Amino acid sequence: MTTEYSIRVERSFKAIPPETWGTLYGATKTAGSTAYNPFVSWGFLSALEESGSATERTGWLGHHLLLENADGVFAGAMPCYLKSHSQGEYVFDHGWADAFERAGGRYYPKLQSSIPFTPATGPRLMTTIGSDVDETRRMLAAGLRQVTQQLDVSSAHVTFVPPAEIGILEDEGYLHRTDQQFHFINAGYADHDEFLETLASRKRKALKKERRTAVENGISIDWLTGSDLTEGIWDQFYGFYMDTGGRKWGRPYLTRDFYSLIGERMADDILLVMAKRDGRYIAGAINFIGGDTLYGRHWGCIEDHPYLHFEVCYHQAIDFALASGLARVEAGAQGEHKLARGYLPVTTHSAHYISHAGLRRAVASYLEHERADVEQIGEVLSEHSPFRKGDRLER
Repeated sequence: MTTEYSIRVERSFKAIPPETWGTLYGATKTAGSTAYNPFVSWGFLSALEESGSATERTGWLGHHLLLENADGVFAGAMPCYLKSHSQGEYVFDHGWADAFERAGGRYYPKLQSSIPFTPATGPRLMTTIGSDVDETRRMLAAGLRQVTQQLDVSSAHVTFVPPAEIGILEDEGYLHRTDQQFHFINAGYADHDEFLETLASRKRKALKKERRTAVENGISIDWLTGSDLTEGIWDQFYGFYMDTGGRKWGRPYLTRDFYSLIGERMADDILLVMAKRDGRYIAGAINFIGGDTLYGRHWGCIEDHPYLHFEVCYHQAIDFALASGLARVEAGAQGEHKLARGYLPVTTHSAHYISHAGLRRAVASYLEHERADVEQIGEVLSEHSPFRKGDRLER
C-alpha cells in the first residue's frame, strides 16, 4: 500500500532549517559515506540565494519542493527554481524555446531543478536517510510534474541527474537527454607519476613538458582550504573571476558576497589552487571537495602564461585527488582538450517534462537522435584517449 504524501513549495532557503535539509542523503557529510555532494548542501544553496546570485531578480525564483508524508514528516526534496531564461544551466534548450515561441507558444517561465551555475551531477530526487528511496523518488518526480501543471508553465527540467534517478523520471513521463563531460578516474594511483606511466610514451612526455612550462616563469602553486580562505584571499580570487568571467561570459553570475558566505559555511569543502609569481597571486581555480569526488568549477587570472590554465585547473586537481584518496575529478562542462590530460568521456543525463503535446513530440524525436550521436561521439573519443592500449582495462 502506497503511503500518502504531499508537496510543499518553498521560495526561499530561509524557510528551510539547515538541520532539516541536512537529513537528506548526500546533503551533509556522514561518517563512512562517500555520498556527500557539496552542491546540494544547505550551505551552498543558501549562499547562492542570500548573496543575490540566484534570486528572482537574476531569473532564479526559488520553488523548492519539500515532500512530507501524511503525518507531516519530512521525506524528501528537490532544489527547484521558476526561471525566466535559460542562462547558467549548461544543458541548452534555447532552440526549443525559440521554436515554441515562433509557433505562438510561451516557453518562459519554466521550472528548473538544478544547482544554479553548476554543471555537476548530483542528487535531484533527494530522499531523507532511512526513507523508502524508490517510493520517495517517484513521489518527487510526480510532484514536480503536478506543480508544472498547476502553475501552467511550459516545462520542467531536471539536469545533471545521477543515472539511478533517470529511470524513475522516464517512468513519470520525462524525456531523457544525454550529454558529455570529461572526468579523471583514479584507478588507485599512488601519485601523478604512476598515473603518467599508464599513458602512451608520447603523451606522457608532452604532459611532463607542459607542466614544466606552466611554472617556468618563477610561478609556484599553493593549495588553500579551510582557515586559509581569508577575506583577503577571496578578494584576490574574485578579481580573477571578474576579469576572466567578464571577458568570457559578459556578465559573471556570482557576487562577491557568495564567496564570503561559502567561506563561512563550508570552508573545509573548498580547495583554491592559486598560482603565485613575484610574491603575488596571479591566477586561481576553485574546487569543491565531495565525499569521493573533487569538483572543479571556474578559474580566473590576471596574467597569461603558457599552459597555466591546464596546470591550475587539471593537473593540480589530479594531484590533490590522488593525495586525498578521492575516486575522481569532475572538471566541469565541455572541453575535449581535457582528453589529452587523462580525463575520459563520461555521459551525463537530464530529464525534461514538456507540457505541450506538439512540442513534446518534436523534442522527443530530437532527443532520440541526439542520444545516439552522444553515444557514438563518446566511443570515438574513448578510442583517442592518451592511455596505452589495454592498460586502462587492466587497471
